[in-house]
Amino acid sequence: MPTDTLPQQLARTRRFALGLPGRFTVSPDGAGVLFLRSRAGDDPVGCLWSLDLDTGRERLLVDPAALLGGAAEELSHAERTRRERARELGGGIVAYTTDAAAALAVFTLSGDLWAADTRSGTARRLPAAGPVVEPRPDPTGRRIAYLSAGALRVIEADGTGDRAVAVPDGPEVTFGRAEHVAAESMGRHRGYWWSPDGERLLLARVDESRVTVWHIADPAEPGRPPRAVRYPPVGTANAEVTLWLAELDGTRAEVRWDRAGFEYLTAAGWDRHGPFAAVQTRDQRTVRVLAVDPADGTTTVLHEQRDAHWVQLVPGLPARTAGGALLGFADLDGTRHLTVAGTPVTEPGLQLHEVLGVDGEEVLFAAAAEATETHLFTHRPGHGVRRLTEHPGVHTGVRRAGTLVRSSLSPDRPGTRVTVHRADRPALDVASLAETPVLAQRRLLTTAGPRALPTVLHLPGWYRPGDGPLPVLLDPYAGPAMRKVVNAQTGSGLVSQWFAEQGFAVLVVDGAGVPGRGPRWEREVAGDVLGPALDDQVAALHAMAGRHPELDLSRAAIRGWSYSGTLAAAAVLRRPDVFHAAVAGAPVTDQRLYDTHWRERFLGHPDEHPDRYDASSLLLDAPKLSRPLLLVHGLADDNVFPAHTLRLSGALLAAGRPHEVLPLGGATHSPVGQRVLEHSLDFLRRSLGLGVA
Repeated sequence: MPTDTLPQQLARTRRFALGLPGRFTVSPDGAGVLFLRSRAGDDPVGCLWSLDLDTGRERLLVDPAALLGGAAEELSHAERTRRERARELGGGIVAYTTDAAAALAVFTLSGDLWAADTRSGTARRLPAAGPVVEPRPDPTGRRIAYLSAGALRVIEADGTGDRAVAVPDGPEVTFGRAEHVAAESMGRHRGYWWSPDGERLLLARVDESRVTVWHIADPAEPGRPPRAVRYPPVGTANAEVTLWLAELDGTRAEVRWDRAGFEYLTAAGWDRHGPFAAVQTRDQRTVRVLAVDPADGTTTVLHEQRDAHWVQLVPGLPARTAGGALLGFADLDGTRHLTVAGTPVTEPGLQLHEVLGVDGEEVLFAAAAEATETHLFTHRPGHGVRRLTEHPGVHTGVRRAGTLVRSSLSPDRPGTRVTVHRADRPALDVASLAETPVLAQRRLLTTAGPRALPTVLHLPGWYRPGDGPLPVLLDPYAGPAMRKVVNAQTGSGLVSQWFAEQGFAVLVVDGAGVPGRGPRWEREVAGDVLGPALDDQVAALHAMAGRHPELDLSRAAIRGWSYSGTLAAAAVLRRPDVFHAAVAGAPVTDQRLYDTHWRERFLGHPDEHPDRYDASSLLLDAPKLSRPLLLVHGLADDNVFPAHTLRLSGALLAAGRPHEVLPLGGATHSPVGQRVLEHSLDFLRRSLGLGVA
C-alpha cells in the first residue's frame, strides 16, 4: 500500500488497538490466562478468550456478536436495531472483572449485565436494573456489585436477589463511582471495593451539588439540547467525596478522617488486613495513608508523606503485602524508590514508575534507570529486587503464582508483543491479530543539548545524504502526563514517520516536567508549565540542527495535541524567531479553565498565584501572533473544553491576527480520523511555502 494510507489505517484500526490482546487475568494456579481481543485488526468487537498454558491452546469464551444475536428473538425491532448499532460502534466487551478464582467473569453489553463461567465458557444475561456500568464480582464469586442510575446495587451470581445497597440521597449524589478529577487526574477509576469475604463493601459517595455546571452543545444539531456536565475549574469547589462501609442490607457507617484538611480521596481498597484509603490536601503537598476500622469507620494514620511542591501519585500505591507490609515510595536525592514498610528497597538511579501487582509477599513493579525505557522487576523479602526484562523497550505485565504475562514494545519491531513466562518452561506467545503498519519507521534515538534531552529524529525512508535540507516539524507531547520519547516503535511514532514521509525531518523531544527521569525533573515545571518546556524544545532543535545539516531551521514548524497543542500555540506566539507555523489541537489556552487537581498541582491556587496562571496561559499573547496558526478542537471535548480554542480565536480576532480554526463536530478529546492529519499536512505545506505534493 502507498504510504499516504497510514491515516486511514490508523482510523480503521483505532490506532492499531484492534486485534491486540489485553486486560490479562492469571488464574490462581498460574496455569491459565484470560484476556480480551477482537477477531481481527479491523474488527471493533472485543471478545473474551482463555489460554491454557499447559497445552498452548486458545479458546473463545465469549463472542458478543453471538450472544446478542442469540438473544435477538426476545427483543423488539427497535431494541435489535439499537444493539446492532452498539455492536458497530461500542467495541463489544471493553472491560471485565473476575472473582479471586478467575472462575466468574462479568461484563456489560449494551447496558446489560452478563456473567460468564470461564471453565465451561457459558455466558448469560442477568436481570439487573440497567443501564449497568462497572460490574464487579465479590472475591468469593457469590455476588456481583454494579452501578446503575447513580446507585450501587448487588445481585446474586445466579441472577436472584437484585437489590440496592446505596441509593442517591440528593439530586447530584452518586454512589460507587469516581468523580471527574479522580478519573482524569489522580488515576483512581473506581469508587467501590469488596471485602475479601464478599459480605461488605467500601464505597464512595460523591456529591457534586457545589461543582460548577458547564454545557457541551453540538452546533451541527441545533435541535439537540446542550449536555450539562459537572466540571471543577481551578479555584472552585470540588465534589464532596466521602467513604462508607456498607452492609448488603443497605445499612452503612461513614469512614471518618479530617476531610476539611484532606479533601481528595486518591486511593482506597480492602485487603485481608482491612479497608484502607489515601487522602490528600487541596494543595497536594501532603498525603496520608489511613487504616480503616471495619467495625466503626474510624481511621488511623499508617503513613504521611510531604513534599514542598506536590506529592506524586504513583500508580498502584498504596498497597500491602500478604504479611501487611505497607508499600509506598520515597523521593531521595533525585531517585524515586520503592519502599516496603517505609524502607527503600531499590537502588539509587532506578526510577520507580508503577506498582503493577502484589502476590503474597512478592511485588511486581515497573522502573528504569534509562529515561526512555521501562522494565519489570520483582521484590521479595529475603530475595531483594530481581529484574525480569532485559531486551530494550517498554514493558508492562501481570504476574500471579509465578506466571508472568509480559506486554512489550521494542525498538526493532512494530506493535506490542505479548509473551507468557513460567519457570523452567519456554515462553509462550499470545497471538496478536493487530494489523501491520503500512510504513516502516526510520528513527534515530539520541539526546540533544547540554541537558541531554531525550530525542527521536524521524527522516523520510526515501531520504539520502545529499538530497538537500528538509523542513523541520517538531512533534512532541512534552507534558507531565506521559513520555513520548521511548526506545520502542509506538503508534505515535508512526504518525511522526508519516509526516516525515511527506518531506519533513520530524523531531520528538521530551523536556522539563516529563515523567521517567526522576522527581527533580518532574518538578522543573512547578509554577510555570510552559516556559521551561518551550525552552527545551528550542534547545533541542538547535542542538540537533548543529549535528544534522539536513534540518532547515528557516522552515521549522510544530504540531501537538492537548498539552502539546498548548505548547505548539505558545511556540509561534512566544518564539516566532524559531517556529514558522503551528498546528495546535485541543490546546489549553486559559489555565483557569482547567480542572482543580491537575492544574493546581503545578500552578497552585489561582487566588494565591494569579501571576502563574497569566504566565502559563495564551490569551494575553494573542496580539503577538505573526506566524500561521491552525487551531483544531473537538466540539464535544469534555476534558479540554472547546471554549479554550474559541476564546483564543476571539482574542486573535480582536487583535487583528489572522489564523485558522478547524472545528470537529461531535468529536471528543482524542478523535481518530484521517482528515485531521491530512488537513494539518496541507496547512503546514501552505504555511511553509512547500506547495502541494
